[in-house]
Amino acid sequence: MLRIITFFTLIFFTTLTFAQVAPETDELPLMSQWQLYNEEGLLVKSSNFLGNPLVIHFWATWCPYCKKLQPGLDRLYQKYQADGLQMIAVSIREDEGATPQKELEGRGMSFKTLVNGTDMARNLFNVNGTPTTVFIDKTGHIVGSTRTSDPSDPRLEKIVDYIVEN
Repeated sequence: MLRIITFFTLIFFTTLTFAQVAPETDELPLMSQWQLYNEEGLLVKSSNFLGNPLVIHFWATWCPYCKKLQPGLDRLYQKYQADGLQMIAVSIREDEGATPQKELEGRGMSFKTLVNGTDMARNLFNVNGTPTTVFIDKTGHIVGSTRTSDPSDPRLEKIVDYIVEN
């Protein structure tokens, strides 16, 4: 039953997401293991998020579309954080001297960012541009991703609600 619900959810989100289904199986792909540092030099690992729904937001300080999307993501984070939602931004393709965490804080965002994530984004999540947002369920399966920059797109909340509830 869960697989049927997942299948119809993925079909519904095809205009928003680019879900990947593993070849010759109806299971969703598992998030690869990764580790990155934050601006303060603290190592953060994918294993820190196991057992919780996770949103990974790939962005850059120079990206105007990221700046537009982030208030919507922050509202979702604030709304679902008590239900276990984890949200982490990953800064990619930054200019020399960029300070992504300070930039997010200056914009009033409450989620944290990791830095120097360009290789991780490209190699593990097939990220080709910003913003790209990836949705991962409690079991570590990638449910879908989007390149939308519309902070009020109702499909964002629907997929966040899905990963929180399942």
